[in-house]
Amino acid sequence: EKLSELATTYAPKVVGAILTLIIGFWIVGRITGALDRTMGKRGVDETIRPFLLSLVSVGLKVMLLLAVASMFGIETTSFVAIFSALAFAIGLALQGSLGHFASGVLLLTFRPYKVGDLVTVGGGETGEVVGIQIFNTVLKTLDNKRIIVPNGVVTSNIITNISGQGIIGVELTFGIGYNDSIDKAREIILRVGKECPWILEDPAQGVVVGELADSSVNLNTRPFCNSEHYWDTFFY
Repeated sequence: EKLSELATTYAPKVVGAILTLIIGFWIVGRITGALDRTMGKRGVDETIRPFLLSLVSVGLKVMLLLAVASMFGIETTSFVAIFSALAFAIGLALQGSLGHFASGVLLLTFRPYKVGDLVTVGGGETGEVVGIQIFNTVLKTLDNKRIIVPNGVVTSNIITNISGQGIIGVELTFGIGYNDSIDKAREIILRVGKECPWILEDPAQGVVVGELADSSVNLNTRPFCNSEHYWDTFFY
């Protein structure tokens, strides 16, 4: 009789909870999918979209689970209190990580750089941005090293976005002897510049005497190229 009574009492609730979960997860999927499409149409950066979608998805799923718990007569206020206490304890234990998390939110919001940019961050680390994560920024250096810089270190230092303007000047210095011809050296440097397939005609490349050093006359030149060809032009 007790089993029959329990089945009669809880079976509808269990069925209702299962249906609520199934339909709820389906609705959450539709909402996040619609949000993803909307952000895509409005040109929201690819870097920030997964982060925002994950926040919305997790928030809606937590609300769904609390709603299902309330269907069984469970006081959801106790769950909220437990979650608050856990969040406070975790916050105290992970103060540094939460600082990196907050910095990651700032980077994703204000976007001083994006994936694919060539940057110098973290007090001197230079490389191409391959990922902006919640706690870290991931760089790929010229020699194919993977550098992971905590976001808190990034936001607490100067950020230099080398490729952020679309075109970039490549600073180069060539030393010649005091007995050598400056005009001839200038001619050679400009000829090589014209042969380089990545150097832009505007702004035009120039060559100037930058320094009368102890053992050389140093000539400076700054050809401009598209940001993605910076290293190609530099080594050419």
